[in-house]
Amino acid sequence: MDIVVDDVAYHVEIYGQGDPLVVLHGFTGDSSTWYSFIPVWKKTYQLILIDIIGHGKTDSSIDVCKYNILTVANHIKKILVQLKVNAAHILGYSMGGRLALTFAIRYPDFVRKLILESASPGLKTEQERKERRIQDKKLGKSIVEEGVEKFVAKWENIPLFRSQQNLPTSIKDNIRKQRLQNNPLGLKLSLLGMGTGQQPSWWDNLHMLTKETLLITGELDTKFCLIAEQMKEYNHQIQWLKIKEAGHAIHVEKSEIFGTIVKEFLSNQTNRFDR
Repeated sequence: MDIVVDDVAYHVEIYGQGDPLVVLHGFTGDSSTWYSFIPVWKKTYQLILIDIIGHGKTDSSIDVCKYNILTVANHIKKILVQLKVNAAHILGYSMGGRLALTFAIRYPDFVRKLILESASPGLKTEQERKERRIQDKKLGKSIVEEGVEKFVAKWENIPLFRSQQNLPTSIKDNIRKQRLQNNPLGLKLSLLGMGTGQQPSWWDNLHMLTKETLLITGELDTKFCLIAEQMKEYNHQIQWLKIKEAGHAIHVEKSEIFGTIVKEFLSNQTNRFDR
């Protein structure tokens, strides 16, 4: 279904019944990222899959202001209000994880539990954010000028995704096919409006997270393991699980383990998750 918020038509898919679970994909992804988990998760939860603005079947507005991460977090809240959902579990991966964290900090009453896969509270200093904005502007320009196909060929080979080279060819082909369907303008404006350099730094707000929060990182993704370790220092109530032989996209590389972790955490089997 489409749900219109602020003149943006968001593509939303709903499966199953039970406690609501909002699931947010990463940059270049869409709701199909989570399709393999639907048969298991929908038995217990009402899954709410949202294509983030500029991705999938959601509008790629030409207004960069509508991609601002604070604005999109507000859009998520308004989607839940339209669906008559008072509070939901929130799961986000990478860019979707940054959006999920932003949502949890801005609208804590709408959150039951929070799961962040390979996510960050942002960059700590304005200088770091400025440098990242310059990089994202350059990357966004190249996506539009050179096309999505050339961008995807580069993107799938960056160090962050190196561990995915060992995946079966069929899985890699499906990921590539999905990425190629993206709108180049949508990707560009996502970088400009919702990139790590554009979002606020939430480090000093992590203490505000009072709902149960689980961080999931892959042991091969050393950058995000370090970020998770530092996040726990800011809020000792945050739980963290590091997955062996996995990189940035645990839900792709270790899908069965990831699906089980999500189910067990949300069903209060939390003793195994703190470290």
